[in-house]
Amino acid sequence: MSSDSPDHASPRATASNLPPSIDAVSEMLARHDYVAGRALATVLFLSLRMGRPLFLEGEAGVGKTEIAKVLAAALDRPLIRLQCYEGLDLASAVYEWNYPAQMLEIRLAEATGEGDRSAIESNIFDTRHLIRRPVLQALEGVPGRAPVFLIDELDRADEAFEAFLLEILSDFQVTIPELGTIKAAEPPIVIITTNRTREIHDALKRRCLYHWVDYPDADTELEIVRRKVPGCNAALSQQVVAYVQRLRDMDLFKNPGVAETIDWATALTELDRLALDPQTVSDTLGTLLKYQDDIARIEGSAGRQMLEELKADLSQSGA
Repeated sequence: MSSDSPDHASPRATASNLPPSIDAVSEMLARHDYVAGRALATVLFLSLRMGRPLFLEGEAGVGKTEIAKVLAAALDRPLIRLQCYEGLDLASAVYEWNYPAQMLEIRLAEATGEGDRSAIESNIFDTRHLIRRPVLQALEGVPGRAPVFLIDELDRADEAFEAFLLEILSDFQVTIPELGTIKAAEPPIVIITTNRTREIHDALKRRCLYHWVDYPDADTELEIVRRKVPGCNAALSQQVVAYVQRLRDMDLFKNPGVAETIDWATALTELDRLALDPQTVSDTLGTLLKYQDDIARIEGSAGRQMLEELKADLSQSGA
């Protein structure tokens, strides 16, 4: 079992440490430098109080995964993450048997003359030979400190795996043929994210509360930069956020997310820049944009014109 297993948990956190109100959720997230709007705080509060999985959808880099990380830290719960990908199967997601250890058990039984078939089967299918993957780890949490279970980028997994999750999200249990049904003593806090590269089936969505995580507005994104990159001076932070906000209106192949905004502000701070200029923008676009066609477009006259307009607008507003 991973180091995030509930077996390593301290007993001091209990179910009573769940935030008692929507405002308390907002304050809890803010203490961990996550800036959340009222709608997100509300659906997160309801998810915690109702014990329902939270389904978060949105573009890559808008902070969906970070919500689960912050929630685990704020509630002092283990974070168990299942990273989805094409071809994900039960052996990787739920459990598998330690076959080398089982074979050794059989050979030892043969060497000692143990001939009782039922005894051998009992030994080889003992839980000490069970390799627990994220789903099983999440279900085996101890009451009062059930983990935060992050099912990340579910849209990357196959539809067959998505169907398997229905039992998990409905009954918080899984069946292992050799051991029987394992049911969570206390359901984990489940956060599911998707970048919407494909549609998730309605049957799964019905088991969840839903929230679309959008790109933040300028004021919210500026607050995020201030919290995440405290070394970035105020003027540069405003220029960075204003520039990124304008980029998202340009119909690029891939708009920069909040994660890229933070990376860019961090890179400019490391370079001791105090303001944006065409050369600096050109030199550092690789931290902000990830497709060459987008970079080439911004490196041209369109990018320079946008920077001039941005500075003019900020100057007129007194920023």
